[in-house]
Amino acid sequence: MKVIRTTNHQEMSKIAANIILDRIKSSSHITLGLATGGTPIQTYAYLAEDYLENQTSYQHVVTFNLDEYIGLPKDDPNSYHYYMHQHLFSKVNIPRDQTFIPNGLTEDLAAECETYEQKIQQYNGIDLQLLGLGKNGHIGFNEPGTPFDQHTHIVSLTRSTIQANARFFGTVEEVPKQAITMGIGSIMESKEILLLVSGKEKNQALNKLLHGRIDEQFPASILNNHENVTIIADEDAIMNTDI
Repeated sequence: MKVIRTTNHQEMSKIAANIILDRIKSSSHITLGLATGGTPIQTYAYLAEDYLENQTSYQHVVTFNLDEYIGLPKDDPNSYHYYMHQHLFSKVNIPRDQTFIPNGLTEDLAAECETYEQKIQQYNGIDLQLLGLGKNGHIGFNEPGTPFDQHTHIVSLTRSTIQANARFFGTVEEVPKQAITMGIGSIMESKEILLLVSGKEKNQALNKLLHGRIDEQFPASILNNHENVTIIADEDAIMNTDI
């Protein structure tokens, strides 16, 4: 596990964007696993800025998002379909039929999970998976207690995750209580993983990831068993952590 220490969120995001761009430019075909939330927004902004300046092509890029809320329409400002369109897909020349996000409005959620996992396999898995780190150790929406071998599935969000995401909604009551998420097993099958960690509120979780034991009660701990993980953390997240 490689750890890159940065001075602030901006530097963290720039380094992450450069790694992603390097993989895109050096591949004739690449499948990216993408994350949402507050942490990667600036990374996507740098990718958009690069496209404006350099016209880096995304014609050969396929993307799979980690998750989507159940019950939100795609055009809802809090849906991850909307998030990805706003922050990345509308800013670069990626073909829309090469971008995949779970459908949280389908009548058959179990079938959607199975189909989504099959699509990932059809593209020979994820080449580079972008992740954030939850305060309780969740990756994607895989909450504590999720089996490490779990693939794409339906999850009930914990109270702490709902509260953390409430800042994007009007009230905590408006946050959906369930989501479809790529499973830990799916994430661990990625060829390369890029974990972004930012802010003082993530300091304890990062320290536990780096120095705690591997335990399903702290989902991110399994990343210690992956052979190609890079953590990029800003000073606030990594302070007082022995690396």
